[in-house]
Amino acid sequence: MTEIECASSHSLESYKMTDCIFCEISAGNEPAKFRYLDEDVMVIVNKLTWVPIMLLVIPRKHHSQLELWSSPIMKKMSAIAADFGCMYCPDGFRILSNFGHHGLQSQRHGHLHVIGGRDLGPYA
Repeated sequence: MTEIECASSHSLESYKMTDCIFCEISAGNEPAKFRYLDEDVMVIVNKLTWVPIMLLVIPRKHHSQLELWSSPIMKKMSAIAADFGCMYCPDGFRILSNFGHHGLQSQRHGHLHVIGGRDLGPYA
């Protein structure tokens, strides 16, 4: 399946939007609570609070979710996500990635979720 097919009739260009909140955060145009920042990756506190720890691991450069998973930056992001999970959730955590509308993807800029801080039960 190609990215365009998985995008449910959205063109590839629709994933490179100029009104992307994560791109605005990366550029310093929108506020965020940063936990980590370098030239490639940022970790911010998610505004959602349905579990005690909700961090977002985001590439600074815009990628669709599918582009992210086949990009070399994913190795670095996954290591950072695991490190932050261990640091903030020593009793266990989940690293999640949502794809498309039915997968509950709310931002078109690819990213990972690190969640924990309590027993998450069988499903997140």
